[in-house]
Amino acid sequence: MPEGELATGPIVTEALRQGKEVYVPYIHKAAAAPSEARMSVMDMVSLHSKEDFERLEADSWGIPTPSECSIAGRKRCLGGMNLQPQTSEGAREGMQHLDVIVMPGVAFDRRLARLGHGKGYYDFFLSRYKQGLGASNDSESNMPFLVGLALEEQALPEETEVPEGPHDWRLNALVIGDRPVLRR
Repeated sequence: MPEGELATGPIVTEALRQGKEVYVPYIHKAAAAPSEARMSVMDMVSLHSKEDFERLEADSWGIPTPSECSIAGRKRCLGGMNLQPQTSEGAREGMQHLDVIVMPGVAFDRRLARLGHGKGYYDFFLSRYKQGLGASNDSESNMPFLVGLALEEQALPEETEVPEGPHDWRLNALVIGDRPVLRR
């Protein structure tokens, strides 16, 4: 894992052992010109097994990630089995519901705001996920539960806040070492 972040491998391994469906981030070049002139985007793709997880290789961030040649055989959270853009109706039809997303971060504050690595991959993914849910009044309640895992050093002092923009998503819960869980 990138220096200064908690390793989530044991969480993934335990979820797979329990028979849960697990998705991992996959960053790739944008197939179409998305908004905000993004060159690359993040999708969540399925893992097949513990052995599949153990075969993942570290990307340039040090994060275990599926190889490009393995993507075609994986389910994609936003719908379908590939990374080509889909119509919003097609994406909604094949969309996989996520219960929880463990959100990485460099720093976290008491308001449950997080400072990522500055690329906005998770925030943009969550906006696309919400859009895939449609305009129903329930779309907010169908969003995944967002959890941050932080080392003590990543928790900002109480009076310090992470700077936020209009596209930033706050966490639902934050786990900091042995402290009580912070919740919205």
